[in-house]
Amino acid sequence: MTFFETDGDVGLHGDFGLLNPVSASPLVAALTGDRAVLAAILTVEEAWATVLDEAGLAPAGSAAVVAAAADVQRYDVAGIAVRAQGGGNPVIPLLADLREQVRNLDTGGIGAVQAVHTSLTSQDVLDSALMVLAAGAVRELKAELKAATSALAVLAEAHAATLCVARSLTQHSLPYSFGLRAAQWFNGLAAAASRLEALDLPVQTGGAAGTLAAGTVLTSAGGPLSPFDLADRLAARLGLATVPAPWHTNRLAVTGLGDALAAVTDAAGKMAADILFLSRPEVAELAEPRVAGRGVSSAMPQKQNPVLSVLIRSAALQAPALAAQLHLAAANFNDERPDGAWHSEWVALRQLLRLALGAAAQMRELAEGLQVFPAAMRRNLDLAGPLLLSEAVNAAVAPLLDVRSAETGSGRTGKQRLQAVVDETLRAPAAEQAATYRTLLRAAVPEYLLTDARLEELLDPANYLGQAVEISRRILAAYPEYATAHAAAPAGATAHQLQNGASRG
Repeated sequence: MTFFETDGDVGLHGDFGLLNPVSASPLVAALTGDRAVLAAILTVEEAWATVLDEAGLAPAGSAAVVAAAADVQRYDVAGIAVRAQGGGNPVIPLLADLREQVRNLDTGGIGAVQAVHTSLTSQDVLDSALMVLAAGAVRELKAELKAATSALAVLAEAHAATLCVARSLTQHSLPYSFGLRAAQWFNGLAAAASRLEALDLPVQTGGAAGTLAAGTVLTSAGGPLSPFDLADRLAARLGLATVPAPWHTNRLAVTGLGDALAAVTDAAGKMAADILFLSRPEVAELAEPRVAGRGVSSAMPQKQNPVLSVLIRSAALQAPALAAQLHLAAANFNDERPDGAWHSEWVALRQLLRLALGAAAQMRELAEGLQVFPAAMRRNLDLAGPLLLSEAVNAAVAPLLDVRSAETGSGRTGKQRLQAVVDETLRAPAAEQAATYRTLLRAAVPEYLLTDARLEELLDPANYLGQAVEISRRILAAYPEYATAHAAAPAGATAHQLQNGASRG
């Protein structure tokens, strides 16, 4: 016996996101599911009927009838999806149903059905509908990103002086600050959000072949309005951008949107990848926020898996191929409506919207609840000992040794002598390298050239952070609209502490 359940948009045998948990959310389904797509198509048809009615190009009162008929609850989404195979897109079967609904509701016999889809083509409606759908999803996405970046700004300021180690090609490289790491995460997300802000989501009204021929006939007897005026009025009603011409074969609007969405998952993926490493038990510098029942294993009760980062990373790994699919389609838009390229956009674009929305929601929770462990950061920083400061030592001490070499007639430069110290240190067991380096360095540089106090200054990682604090400040200042919430944060408080009212250590 087969059991199934229906739940709003999803419906019989629908996609609940069982195998794509990063975007398995009621909000994502409401914004991008099949019912949301159908509602967007109906919104376009309703808005167009209103434009025609107000322009006197459809029977007076048509807009009200079409608006009543454009209630998505009146339509069988699953049935329309199956019938879409007959014409290759969902607009065609939906129009048949919409016209039937309008006729049934047109009790005054005004001929309101004349306002449905007049002078449009399926691509006009579906392209505009997908832009309407995207506009709603992008609004929510920007709100999630703003919350995440605000939390990261708090972390960047609270941990401006929290020492940790930078890693290059998996190895310890230089002293770093966790504040700068958080600021760089902020930088990526804020830059991606700015790309979303810059998007123009345009209306589409090209007609059957992009010439506005039917629209020209429609407006020729209706007064001073042109098809372009009607398109502008439709754009205003839908909240979309106006365009100088139909863009039915020029897909920059679609690829630009796809690229912006992929940039979001790229930036989120970078942060997630860092947290996945830094939350390993043997590193233990960070931990995801704890929620009962999350991060559990089906077999190992002791595990606390970093599932937020795992899900975000899964989105980041999927998104680039989807963005590439949009470019592949755009490059193959043959003729005035292509044979398959247009159709291949729909799933890729919607899945990008879903992944970006899902990842942003997970990113917000991660940023707001991230647990930071400065003591572990210092412990890992100290693993390399003073060798981590060899660059700083070389810059300060090599010139002094060059002077001594000139005095003694030695043939080796200061850099060569210091490299010999490092090479010999690295031959010692790891546990002895810190003491070995100090001893050899002290022996190589006479105290009259370098006092013990100055040597200790050079070997203090806090003294070799370069412009880390200023870089963080400049990053936050570059995107003030994405860091606004941090201004009210108490000094020294992390985002997690602000959320929970207490430090987790």
